[in-house]
Amino acid sequence: MSQKQRLEEYLNVMGRINPLQAWSELGIYRLSARINELRGTMKIETKTIEVENQFGEKCRVACYVVVK
Repeated sequence: MSQKQRLEEYLNVMGRINPLQAWSELGIYRLSARINELRGTMKIETKTIEVENQFGEKCRVACYVVVK
């Protein structure tokens, strides 16, 4: 199964993903590239969320949400 296929399946079930989830759960490092590939077949919005990094610092990352 390709990264694109794994991501599409994940989004169909979960409805959203951020880069940290993509890396840890799907092994996808360049999430934005895979999202760009899917935008031709799925409507996906980009939102910004705040997460905590491994040092306890707050960081802002993209969160990709499927619009149904």
